[in-house]
Amino acid sequence: MVALIGFVVGAAASIDSPATHRAAQDFGVSDVVEILATGLFLIGFGVGALFAGPLSETLGRNPVYIITLTVYMIFIMASGLAKNIQQQLVFRFLAGFFGSTPLTCAGGSISDLWTPMERVFAFPMFANAAFLGPVMGPVLGGFIAQYAPSWRWVEWTTLIMSGLVLILVVIFQPETYAPVLLSWKAQHLRKVTGDQRFAAEMEIRGESFLHRLGTALYRPFLLALEPIVFLVTLYLTVIYIVLFTFLDGYDYIFGEIHGTGEGITGLLFLNIAIGLFGASLWVPLIYKWAKKEMTAIEERGGSRLPPEFRLWYAMFGAPAIPISLFWMGWTSYPHISIWSPILAGVLFGYGVLCVFISSYQYIIDSYEMYAASALTSVTLVRYVTAGGMTVVGIPFYKNMGVHYTLTILGAISALLVPVPYLFYIYGKRIRGKSKYAVVHE
Repeated sequence: MVALIGFVVGAAASIDSPATHRAAQDFGVSDVVEILATGLFLIGFGVGALFAGPLSETLGRNPVYIITLTVYMIFIMASGLAKNIQQQLVFRFLAGFFGSTPLTCAGGSISDLWTPMERVFAFPMFANAAFLGPVMGPVLGGFIAQYAPSWRWVEWTTLIMSGLVLILVVIFQPETYAPVLLSWKAQHLRKVTGDQRFAAEMEIRGESFLHRLGTALYRPFLLALEPIVFLVTLYLTVIYIVLFTFLDGYDYIFGEIHGTGEGITGLLFLNIAIGLFGASLWVPLIYKWAKKEMTAIEERGGSRLPPEFRLWYAMFGAPAIPISLFWMGWTSYPHISIWSPILAGVLFGYGVLCVFISSYQYIIDSYEMYAASALTSVTLVRYVTAGGMTVVGIPFYKNMGVHYTLTILGAISALLVPVPYLFYIYGKRIRGKSKYAVVHE
C-alpha cells in the first residue's frame, strides 16, 4: 500500500510534462510558463512535507493518508478543469502540497512495520516505487499527449489511478503508528472497565498538534546545517534537478537529435526504470552482509548495525551518475546510435536509486528520534530547488545544448561522488561531534 501511494503521487509530479506544449497552446502561454505546473507541484510537495510529521504523529498514519490523498485528488481534478493558466498553477501547487503528506509519511509507516534489519530489504522496495512514479509519469503522459483528445487527460488519468489506490488504502491498510494504537487501546479499556487510570503515553504527554507543528517547523532548519544532513541534501537535490530537468531534456536528447515523437520520447523514460530495478539486485547480497555483520556485533555485546553500513548502496552506485551524464551528453549526436544515450539512462537510474536508498537509511539510523526532522529538511530543500529548476530546464537545453548541459550536470555530480565514501570512513567521528546524531559503541 505504501509503495503504491509513493508511485501514484510521484507519477502525478511528472505525468503532465509531455503535455506541456498542448496545454501551453490551450492557455495561450509559452512552454516555459506552462512547465511551472510541474515546478509548482514540486514546490508544494516540499512545503507540505513540513506538516506531514506532526499530522501523522497526532492523528495516526491512516487518517493522514486518507484525508490528504482525498484533498490532493480534489485539486488534481480542479487542475484538469482549470479555465486559465493561473488556476492551473494554483491547483497544481495545492495538489503537490497535499500529495506530499501521504508520500512523506510513508517513511514513518516503514519504520512502524519493519525492524532495522528488515529495512535492509524493505526500504529498497519502497524506494523503487517512489522513484518509479516520476519515471513512469512521462511514459503515460507521452502517449496521452500524443493520442488523447485533450491534454487534460493527464489529470484524469492521475485522478483515476489515485482513486484506485485510495480505495485500497481505505479497505486494506491498517493503522501502524504505535502511540496512536496504544491510545486507542487505553480508550477501549477505560470504556470497558470504567477505570480511568488506563492511559497511553501519548495522552499523558498531552502534546497538541500546534505544539508538534511548531517543533516541526523550526527543527528541520536547525538540522539543515548538520554536515550529514547538509551533504545528503545537496546530493539528492542535484539528483532531483537532473531527473526533473530530464522531463524537458529528453525532448532535446531524443526528440530533436533522433527525431522521436512525443509518445516514443516518453516511452524512453523506461530506460531509467530499468536502471532502478538494476539497483535492487544488490539487496540480497547486502542483506546477507548485514546478517553476518549483525551476528558479529551481537557476539561483541552490541545490538545494532552502525549507520555507515547503510552506505554500501551509495558506494556501489555514486560513480554511475556522472559517468551516465557524461556518456549521454557526449554521445547524443545524430550519427551515433540512439541506443547509446538510452543505455546511459539505464546507468543513471541505477545510480540515483543506490544513492537514494543509502541517503534515507543513513539519516534515519544516524538521527533516530530526530530523523523525521532531518528528512523533512532534505525533502523541503530538494523538492523546492528541483521545482524551481524545472523552469530553467527548457532554456538550458535550448540555449546551451544537450552536450554542454549534461557535461555541467555531470561535473557537479562528480564533485559529490566522494560523499558516501567520506561518511563511511569519518561518519562516526562526524556523528560524535553532533548535538543531534547518535553514536553507538
